[in-house]
Amino acid sequence: MDDINEMRWITAPLTAEFSLENGNSKGFRFEFEKLSESDDDPLSEWLKLARARGETKEGDPVTLALLIELNRKIDDLTRFVKGEKKTRVELKRSAAIDGVNYAHFLLAEDALIPDERYYARIAMPIFPTRDVGFYFIAKSARVGEIALMHERDQKAWDSYVASRERTMIRQMKERQ
Repeated sequence: MDDINEMRWITAPLTAEFSLENGNSKGFRFEFEKLSESDDDPLSEWLKLARARGETKEGDPVTLALLIELNRKIDDLTRFVKGEKKTRVELKRSAAIDGVNYAHFLLAEDALIPDERYYARIAMPIFPTRDVGFYFIAKSARVGEIALMHERDQKAWDSYVASRERTMIRQMKERQ
């Protein structure tokens, strides 16, 4: 099912940044591992310990999640005011994504070399928002097949695709 016309695509307003892996594989691997640990900040560590001790049973988990995300936003604003930036590895290309499915994505333009392995990063519009790093194999000039993604990110990706699919189905029903 590698033929682009046989695949079922779900529209998704995403942008991917990517580079051939052979250029900086050590830097890519470091970022890939670092992005998977993005929740391992001091606040998240405190929350894990509090949950393990049973200290969060009385509270509302939604309110707690929102407060933690608000705290992270304040930290981001503080870094911005101080002029500090998150360090990310430089990726050579950026392209809009026309469609996704559970294992592939379709770029809006020809930007890939078939059969080459790439490292990519996508800012996922999920809560809490985060960058997802992954490796993919170019199946054509526009189609990438996800080859390696952390389990937590894979769950977020699958959930996002399912959500976009439900939205697409709802829109089709409304048109009828």
